[in-house]
Amino acid sequence: MKAVLQRVTEASVTVDNKIVGSIGAGWLILLGIAKGDDRTKAEWMAEKCVGLRAFNDEVGKMNRSIRDVNGSILVVSQFTLYGDCQKGRRPSFDSAASPEEANPLYEYFCHQLEWLGVHVDRGKFRADMKVRLLNDGPITLIIER
Repeated sequence: MKAVLQRVTEASVTVDNKIVGSIGAGWLILLGIAKGDDRTKAEWMAEKCVGLRAFNDEVGKMNRSIRDVNGSILVVSQFTLYGDCQKGRRPSFDSAASPEEANPLYEYFCHQLEWLGVHVDRGKFRADMKVRLLNDGPITLIIER
């Protein structure tokens, strides 16, 4: 499981010209799920994302978590994080979980974030999404398990 976290002041996802998810300040998380990933990995990843201290405190030091700043999270499924570009010119997505395997884990990850006390909005699984964001910092982190 891979997550790309982008600290944002705002972010939204549009599908068919309709906003399906939007947040103010917080994390935009692009979540990739690999073959063989399971609920244990999703739980670990959710706890890591919620506990990560990458928001500024009163002196400007990254010392606060998403909960500390009352931020929100927008989660977008992103199988292309498992695109292997080592050979040829076309990425291979053989390592990515099938949609039937990935969707339940994507939903479980989102529920875990909510269970940990964070407001969560979502993209639309398997849709052609347009993602808008205003990076804050910019701060972009990659977490892999």
